[in-house]
Amino acid sequence: MSLRDEAAAISEDLVALRRALHREPEIGLDLPRTQEKVLAALAPLDLEITTGEALSSVTAVLRGSRPGPVVLLRGDMDALPVTELSGEDFASTVDGVMHACGHDLHTAGLVGAARLLAAHREELAGDVVFMFQPGEEGFDGAGHMIAEGVVEAAGRPADFAYGIHVTSGLLPCGVFTSRPGPLMAASAGLFVRVIGAGGHGSRPHDALDPVPAACEMVTALQTMVSRRIDVFEPVVVTVGTFHAGTRRNIIPDEAVFEATVRTFSDEAGKQVREHAVRLCEGIAESHGLRAEVRFEDEYPATINDGDQHLFVAETVREVFGPQRFSDLKDPLMGSEDFSRILERIPGAYVFLGACRGEDFSVAPSNHSPRAAFDDSVVADGAALLAELATRRMR
Repeated sequence: MSLRDEAAAISEDLVALRRALHREPEIGLDLPRTQEKVLAALAPLDLEITTGEALSSVTAVLRGSRPGPVVLLRGDMDALPVTELSGEDFASTVDGVMHACGHDLHTAGLVGAARLLAAHREELAGDVVFMFQPGEEGFDGAGHMIAEGVVEAAGRPADFAYGIHVTSGLLPCGVFTSRPGPLMAASAGLFVRVIGAGGHGSRPHDALDPVPAACEMVTALQTMVSRRIDVFEPVVVTVGTFHAGTRRNIIPDEAVFEATVRTFSDEAGKQVREHAVRLCEGIAESHGLRAEVRFEDEYPATINDGDQHLFVAETVREVFGPQRFSDLKDPLMGSEDFSRILERIPGAYVFLGACRGEDFSVAPSNHSPRAAFDDSVVADGAALLAELATRRMR
């Protein structure tokens, strides 16, 4: 029986775990209920298990019967601050929290890979590290786990690393995609506080109004991208929050906004930092105001090793058929902290379509409160991770 067939045989268990995780989502680095479910699922497998100190992570090591390489497999576990509107009968029972990005499928799939590989322990030449990670959604959980030793969990640095991310609206259900080199963007945060002097809305000349200046900054940042950055260098600057004032007839003392910055090269990131800070400070000064501007690097770009990408693509085509792998033409501007693992270990990250329904082009995307994932793909995700590990250890 193939690993794919074995994964199908345990699919019902994996789906049940996925739905249990979905009902009780947790945010950030502290996921006690999620950790408890993962530990219970791994308990029968005779793995070397450690839990995190600064976060609710789970690291499990499977020892093969003979020496060989170390393969790291990762699944993230955290949810998002989203109120679920999917209509699932196993929808979130936690107000304002939802597995809107499919991490519940990742966790269940990694448990499945552990079950498959544990059943073949005697055939394995090497070790497998299962990385169950909290805090991917903006909390740098991968960085925390690296600091606590996940890369060296087997007693020596991992030789290869792989991960899968499901998508509700990017691909047809069951189709895998990836690309060599840049796959996802680096992310950074731009934080701006424009400081003026409040007053009555009817007498703006007696105040120093920060709102028009802040609005000018928001639009000028878009012009900056198109006029100061090479057009062939992908850059996105999106202002996601803007806060000022309490009533329409009161000029506030300050206006604040935050933007996300996505780039693919260190040089582009450096240019955005320099130009954005200078631009916001200059606009504030031209209005007689002051701006406090902070630029914070977050995650590096996710870069797939070329050889490991080819290995993943070939494995998918051999195991599932050539129609199940599609080459991704362009990288995505989303970011991912698995990039920190791929900075240190040759590996690859791959997307898996989990669209509910046939037309993925109109399906709600990841992070939507209406995002719905077809959990029939969980077994295939588990099978692929297990296949990658076993083939890499041959």
